[in-house]
Amino acid sequence: MNGDIQFLIDLQKQLKYQSEHDHDSQASPRFWVIMDYRTIPGNEEYDNGFNQYIYNDGEHTEFKNSDDLREFIEKYYQDDIECDEYLEGLLGGTDSIEEIWEYIEENLNSNGFFSKVFVKEESFIVPDTMFLTKEEAKRHIELNHYHYSPKAHTYAMTAWRAPKVERLLNILENFDWENFGKKEELSSE
Repeated sequence: MNGDIQFLIDLQKQLKYQSEHDHDSQASPRFWVIMDYRTIPGNEEYDNGFNQYIYNDGEHTEFKNSDDLREFIEKYYQDDIECDEYLEGLLGGTDSIEEIWEYIEENLNSNGFFSKVFVKEESFIVPDTMFLTKEEAKRHIELNHYHYSPKAHTYAMTAWRAPKVERLLNILENFDWENFGKKEELSSE
């Protein structure tokens, strides 16, 4: 039982500190989640986004730049390069992924595996994450970074119109945990 009381005392200190310093512009009762980012299809007419260049023959390969694309073509389309002086010159002479891509779509895409997709980055709250303290959320990201993008971060939220959550957090933050065990001992004597 003493370990549980010490846990509550330590948690209370963290909650009080957060109330004063780490509230991240959220009203009480607050909690933290993980915010992450993903790439989803977009609409060129009204979304801010970018083109994603992919080769998908069952295994998804994304080309981030002309070097990635050049290496892929040189590795898997060596025979085509040797037979096509223009392609050979293009791969050796430009850093424009658009220029290389245009040629590939017209000349090396009979199977339809090469495609260009307009995408945008979207933020989202990672499901099944909820932390009472910001430090706990940060630690979770550190220990589980391989589940998240490099942009993942803590995100404060308010348990809006949740009176039981608010009451529980108020109890945790304001109850006299240090004297709780002492009062119990006195009453049993």
